[in-house]
Parts: sequence; C-alpha cells; structure tokens
Amino acid sequence: MGGRPLIGVSTYLESGARWGVWELEAALLPAGYPRLVQRAGGLAAMLPPDAPEHAAATVARLDGLVIAGGPDVEPVHYGAERDPRTGPPARERDAWELALILAALDADIPLLGICRGMQLLNVALGGTLVQHLDGHAEVVGVFGHHPVKPVPGTRYADAVPEETSVPTYHHQSVDHLGTGLLPSAHAPDGTVEAIELPGDSWVLGVQWHPEMGEDERVMRALVEAARLNTAQALSARPAFEDEAP
Repeated sequence: MGGRPLIGVSTYLESGARWGVWELEAALLPAGYPRLVQRAGGLAAMLPPDAPEHAAATVARLDGLVIAGGPDVEPVHYGAERDPRTGPPARERDAWELALILAALDADIPLLGICRGMQLLNVALGGTLVQHLDGHAEVVGVFGHHPVKPVPGTRYADAVPEETSVPTYHHQSVDHLGTGLLPSAHAPDGTVEAIELPGDSWVLGVQWHPEMGEDERVMRALVEAARLNTAQALSARPAFEDEAP
C-alpha cells in the first residue's frame, strides 16, 4: 500500500512522427506529463486512444487518471455550432477521453483534467465551453503566464492556498458549469481556471499546464489521493481465513 500509484495519462495519435529513418504514426505525449507524474511520486502509464467500450477496464487497472491537454473539443458534444476559430475535430480522442472520464467518475478513481482535460470534464458533466477568448495564448507556440487565485475552501485551495503565476496556453474556457461542478480558481479577467467536484471523490480540472512549470503541488495532490484511495480499497476487501483441512 506504500508503493508508487499508477497514474494513467491520455495520449494522442500523430501520423507524421519521425525518428531515425522512419516516419510513422505514433502515440505521443509531451514528456512534461510523465515527468511531472514521476516527480510527484507516481508511476506514469501512457493511454493511447482505444475503443470507448474499453475505458472502464482500463481505468480499473489505474490508481489515478490524468486527461492531458490538446486540441479543441468538438462543439457537438455540448450542443453548439462550431465557431470559425475552433480547431479541427479530434473525434477519436474526444470519444476515448470522454469515456475515460465517465469511467473514472463511476469507479471513484482520482481524476485530474489539464487544459483540454478540464474542458472535457466540464462537457462530460453537461457543461458548455466558450469557444474563443483572447489573452490566454498571446504568442503562437509559446506558453505565457498569468496569475490564478484559488477559491477558499476548495480542494484546489487546499493544495495551493496562495495566488500563483501559472503556465498557460489556451483559447477556450468553461462557460456553463457541468452538473455538480464548482469553480475553484479564477484568472484576473474572471475566467474560470479550475473546477472540481465537491465531496469525497477527488476530481479536479485546471485550465493551465502544470507540466510546463516547476510547481508539483496539483499533481502531488492527485498522486496522494490515488495512494489513499487504493489503500482504502485494499483495506475494505474481506479477509478470508484459511479453511481447515
């Protein structure tokens, strides 16, 4: 029960990856994600897109789950028409990651959504998104920084109680919150920067990219929740005495 929790991190498929003389389709994930999991005390497992019906079995083998950042969520998932500034759809990834989120919620597996992952968490629970806002991705391909202020009394504030400057790169954000979700941090312009489910389940989404910074506290909170959750599940199993011969 004292080992390193297994934390699954969603990945995506890219058709033009190159190494050596090869150019092949590859399951990719920026190295910052597994490195952050490892620094925070977890074991990182990459989860490439799969059939949604396999999500529950996948999550059942994990101690915690991270839904990584990436492309825009297709607006059809929250009943909206596509804005011209919304990026091209990633339908296979949308289907897989939405299924992972729902499976984690159903199994009470600690869950952290990062950027797109936070937006997908909101959509999975019936929320909607702002398809474009300015000021949170100032230079193409370059992470910016801005402060986020925690909401007192939230799970995020327990992990990071003070206002901090965070690495950010996004043009979409939460609009209407999904069922049961609460905002737990805001940017100076009022943008919701973190969301969570209250209660015993550990479910948090952050709009920024902690894997691009040095602050490990959010990921450490996930890893610790995964460790405790697994320990409690093991202790709840019935102990069977050896039968007499």
